[in-house]
Amino acid sequence: MNAIIEESPTLADRLRDALEHDAVEHLAELIDENPAQDIALALGELPRQHWHALFERLNHERTAEIYAHLPTEHQTVLLEQLDPAEATRLIGELSYDDAAAVLDELEDDHAEAILAALPEGDQQALSSLLAYPEESAGRIMTPEFATVRPEWTVAEALDHLREHSEIAETVNTIFAVSPEGQLLGWMRLKELLLSRPSVTVESRIHTDIVSIEAQEDQEEAARRISHYDLDVLPVVDERGVILGIITVDDVLDIIRDETTEDFHRMAAVGDMPLSLRDASMRLLYRKRVGWLVILVLVNLLSGTAIAFFEASIEAVVALVFFLPMVIASGGNAGAQASTLMVRALATGDIQTRDWFRMAAKEVSVSAGLGISMAAAIWLTGNWLGNLEVANAIALAMFLVVLFGSMFGMSLPFLLTRLRLDPATASAPLITSVVDVIGIIIYFGVATAILQLA
Repeated sequence: MNAIIEESPTLADRLRDALEHDAVEHLAELIDENPAQDIALALGELPRQHWHALFERLNHERTAEIYAHLPTEHQTVLLEQLDPAEATRLIGELSYDDAAAVLDELEDDHAEAILAALPEGDQQALSSLLAYPEESAGRIMTPEFATVRPEWTVAEALDHLREHSEIAETVNTIFAVSPEGQLLGWMRLKELLLSRPSVTVESRIHTDIVSIEAQEDQEEAARRISHYDLDVLPVVDERGVILGIITVDDVLDIIRDETTEDFHRMAAVGDMPLSLRDASMRLLYRKRVGWLVILVLVNLLSGTAIAFFEASIEAVVALVFFLPMVIASGGNAGAQASTLMVRALATGDIQTRDWFRMAAKEVSVSAGLGISMAAAIWLTGNWLGNLEVANAIALAMFLVVLFGSMFGMSLPFLLTRLRLDPATASAPLITSVVDVIGIIIYFGVATAILQLA
């Protein structure tokens, strides 16, 4: 007899049970025993009414810690459920960049009310961050950082860092600045600790500075941190004055969000403000229906093209049998090429100036693919039809695959040149366009070779 293995309850199950039975002591034990990150993750599996109940029963210190690790969309929903005083307290406990992200998702009136209730210093810092464009480096930076002066001794610099360690998000990398705040260099904390106390900071700083201007795109910030293997990226204004820093954890969030956004766009789905788990059926319908309707209209052109070659179809019915194979092959080849180019452009592996080089490479690759697929379909065409039919569909297959690949490769470059997201070159869009052109190529070649009027 097989033993029945019972799965132990998850943290989310135990939290739900404690909340439903109002077991405050057991709930407190669970909160104390588990890291804040795990509590935040488990909270996402509970119904929304449990979120408010959980935060009502927590002490203030743990509330802020757990709230800080919730996804931004969950932070926003929870903030709308809490009373204004508690909502303001939670926002005040977050780092400035995280607080700005939450306020940005709230209704304007609600965000302004919370902002007005914060201390004046917090108001100024958050208002400054929210003034930068969305998805810019300035929007995601934190103004909480520590700097040193080059003329200080190592002892003076360490004393300064000890005094200001609580307001700095990280001190692993330390930046040296002029009296006007201009970025002069950087050094590791380890280098500072291992230096003699009487040595000046200026003798220890590195001047090979990698920075980013506040107006630049956040994806560029992620690329620079990855490319230069940085822990911290300083954000500066046009004069070189340091305004804030972007850390590795910020970059991980950027990469996750941008990758998710690209996947949605490549699937012809609009931007999703919520996770798939939390999205309502109405939201999912609204995000998907627009592109699908547009693609239906595009595909009407396919039907028009087929109707135009009605005489050819009536003369050689076998052409209809091979049509889906040829058209699908072109669409698939285009989707492959597009996916490769979108990803390469996103990672910075290629630039728009590389189009000619990539086009030459794609012509060779797609020609090889077209010849291979044409040979495969020629054998089938010769078996089911005759030599003329086989020659016609083989040539059509080669041309359709070549066109699909070149179109799929070129569209992301064109969108990038127009300052649009190359991920908009979605597989459904490319497939639909290649379908229309492919049908015209297919029947045009067949008509010419088979001399069908």
